[in-house]
Amino acid sequence: MAANAGAGPMNSVTSDSSSLSVPDAELPWDARLARHLVWPLRHGPVTPNHLTTVRLGVGVAAAGAFMHGGYAWMNLGALLLVISNFLDHTDGELARLSGKTSRLGHWYDLGSDALVTILLFTGIGAGVATRSHALLPMSPLALGLLAGLAVALIFYLRMRIEGVAGKDGSRQASLGGFQTEDVLYLMPIVTLCNAAVPFLVAAAIGAPLFAVWVVFDFRRVMRSQPR
Repeated sequence: MAANAGAGPMNSVTSDSSSLSVPDAELPWDARLARHLVWPLRHGPVTPNHLTTVRLGVGVAAAGAFMHGGYAWMNLGALLLVISNFLDHTDGELARLSGKTSRLGHWYDLGSDALVTILLFTGIGAGVATRSHALLPMSPLALGLLAGLAVALIFYLRMRIEGVAGKDGSRQASLGGFQTEDVLYLMPIVTLCNAAVPFLVAAAIGAPLFAVWVVFDFRRVMRSQPR
């Protein structure tokens, strides 16, 4: 994962060169669309880190909108969440197409993912607390933080698994080009239906349970590697 020759510290996420040969049909639908959108940028001055920064800004804005808690604010947050989730694919695709990869950019991307994830779920919890605090036995803010930390842990462990066992070892379940993480694209439906409370409860229960499963999977992968 070292930087390619000539790649400066502001060039973003690292990837193996074999990803360049992956056919579009084998990519998730959002990564496929991201690849086509960033194609004209591959020889320009825009670096993957620029796109990571845009994604980070949109994700923080989404979290801020969620924290207001009003119906319109929650729907705005959901829209920004969808945009942020999609932009998360653009920096990696530009890095693969342009060869602008570096270890610094890789960690910047991972750090942005973790920060945005934690802020988004915490923001949803804070927004729910402004309207529905009495409906839940636990603080909505604590539920959001719990879900965000669990999802961040899942991302980190999957990254570690990929580093040890390759992309096949960390491949997510997918169907028809859709992956598990694509459930976040449904967030506008959740907010339009005013269903942030059940979503928050489901995330606070489901994300930690899934994180436990990923921990066991990570231990299995590590034990299978030669010492």
